[in-house]
Amino acid sequence: MSDPNRRVLYDGRIIKLGLETARLPDGREVELEIVRHVGAAAMVPLHADGTITLVRQYRHAGGGMMLEIPAGMLEPGEDPRRCAARELAEEVNLRADRYDLLTAQHTTPGYSDERIWIYLARDLSHAPGELDEDEYIEPVRLALDEAIRMIERGEITDAKTINGILLAARMTQSG
Repeated sequence: MSDPNRRVLYDGRIIKLGLETARLPDGREVELEIVRHVGAAAMVPLHADGTITLVRQYRHAGGGMMLEIPAGMLEPGEDPRRCAARELAEEVNLRADRYDLLTAQHTTPGYSDERIWIYLARDLSHAPGELDEDEYIEPVRLALDEAIRMIERGEITDAKTINGILLAARMTQSG
């Protein structure tokens, strides 16, 4: 059943773009451009020696290669933690025996409903995995402190990655 307050302009593999009529708290009605997204999960894979595994990934919209935490889109009805485990294996050939939720954030609530669950993945071991056809990824392992310095220098600019790394550092410092 269609919603008369929503008009889909584009229905793609990753997003739906539409015009939606919304009622503001003061009673006014406005038309908004909204991106609908299935959501995603990401993780900061923390090794026993205090290093983390990131991915250097080609992001056309971001201008080229970017350093990020492993992440991926949720399948319909998929639990975010299960998605994180799947993506950890696919992107960096790791599995984790422990996942601690760091945050569930809205990425850009001004125009999108996308939400991403970010986990700290620990007790890591090797796992077989295979990249998606549209991905180009190079795993990069570095010290958590170095990743923080890269954020401070503006070398890591992806928001989920910044939040994940900083929250992981805070969690590991507090126990």
